[in-house]
Amino acid sequence: MAVVANKRSIMTLYSGALDIYSHRVRIVLAKKGVLVDVVNIDLNEKDKIQDLHELNPYGSAPTLVDRDLVLFDANIIMEYLDERFPHPPLMPVYPVARAKTRLMIYRIDREWGELVRKIELGKPQEVQTACKELRNYLIKLAPIFNSSAYFLNEEFSLVDCCIAPILWRLPAWGITLPPEAKAVNKYAERIFMCDSFQASLTESEQDLRKTSTRQVEAETA
Repeated sequence: MAVVANKRSIMTLYSGALDIYSHRVRIVLAKKGVLVDVVNIDLNEKDKIQDLHELNPYGSAPTLVDRDLVLFDANIIMEYLDERFPHPPLMPVYPVARAKTRLMIYRIDREWGELVRKIELGKPQEVQTACKELRNYLIKLAPIFNSSAYFLNEEFSLVDCCIAPILWRLPAWGITLPPEAKAVNKYAERIFMCDSFQASLTESEQDLRKTSTRQVEAETA
């Protein structure tokens, strides 16, 4: 991952290699150009994450260590990083706009996050239903994706950091969008081409996209 420091840095991020919330934080770090040691962990291997449990009582990823400060929860970490490293800013300046940004992130977590959880952990019928709901959700939101350069903003923000990891995984979940949602695909392509987004990807996430793309191409050939 490109944001990993070549020399010893003061920050360490414990990150799930395929964890969607860890991906959010990695995008922020890459966007800010922060030097950080990224420790990829497998949360399913409980015997190998003892160090993480000593830092974070929940043993969850992402967990950020900055000197004596330990933070967990992706949204808290993202806002901390945005304040700690103010350039480029990823939150609006004015209180009303900041509140709207936080509310949108909350809605993504509340509405999209539950569907993602079912897709990744649910039974086959739950997965199928959740994929359909997420697809329909994105189709309905297509006009919003087309209304500005980024989601509800002319500048890249923390909201985009939350949306991009979901869109990156759509092919792996077997979700394809119809022509009427082309604005979503164009938005995604624009985000994915950014150097900072590419730098945020783990090898597992790169392979996830490559493998799923090949499968889709084979099915449509």
